[in-house]
Amino acid sequence: MTISIKKPLQIFYGTSPQTCPYLPEKDEKKIITEISGSNKNEINFILTNAGFRRSHRTSYRPACNDCNACIPVRINVNNYKPNRSMRKIKNRLINVIHIERPPIATREQFDLFNKYQKYRHYDSDMAEMTFSEYRAMIEDTPVETSVYEFRENNLLIAASLTDKVKDGLSGIYKFFETNRPHDSLGTWMIDWHIEETKKLNLNYVYLGYWIKNSPKMAYKSRFSGLQKLINNKWIDFKENKEGKNE
Repeated sequence: MTISIKKPLQIFYGTSPQTCPYLPEKDEKKIITEISGSNKNEINFILTNAGFRRSHRTSYRPACNDCNACIPVRINVNNYKPNRSMRKIKNRLINVIHIERPPIATREQFDLFNKYQKYRHYDSDMAEMTFSEYRAMIEDTPVETSVYEFRENNLLIAASLTDKVKDGLSGIYKFFETNRPHDSLGTWMIDWHIEETKKLNLNYVYLGYWIKNSPKMAYKSRFSGLQKLINNKWIDFKENKEGKNE
């Protein structure tokens, strides 16, 4: 499979079926392409806008034979309005500061990442990642990428590996302190990315995939301003009778 992104042609490869990490009764297949050449940031933007997700120096998108549950989603920050619950979370975390760093891994980050994985994703391969593997995840990037650290009283409580694309921010991976469930740090970080995108005069926060029947992914539908990619076109989520995104 090839598509033309200026020149040269972008080449895509298909993967073999594997058990889906979000819907275990399904098999997962992906199409993958390498981000390379002199216009890597432009390629990353085009692929992100087309529903792909970056991982290291490649970008992928689900291409399953009998399933289309993975829906690319993004937030139009101009249409986002924090609800009452989000405003309370922001008030609780008002003393948290952020530091933008280059994509360089640290032991402090890894300790938090490892703690997060063993608590939230204990049954996944990521729970067994070594520091070398974590370093590759952070540092092996061919595009404009930052690590945002979030600190309270100088203590690292959350971090996000984030790509900067032409029209917004793309959160590649987020992790956070797991012993503070009432602070909803994962949700708060999305809100922070929205506000940061506005400050940059950009329009979108790319959230990866929304999977309706996966609790790990379904939370993304809580955000106003959400859009989904259907038939290669970004459209607004519709609301059901209860006023929730679906």
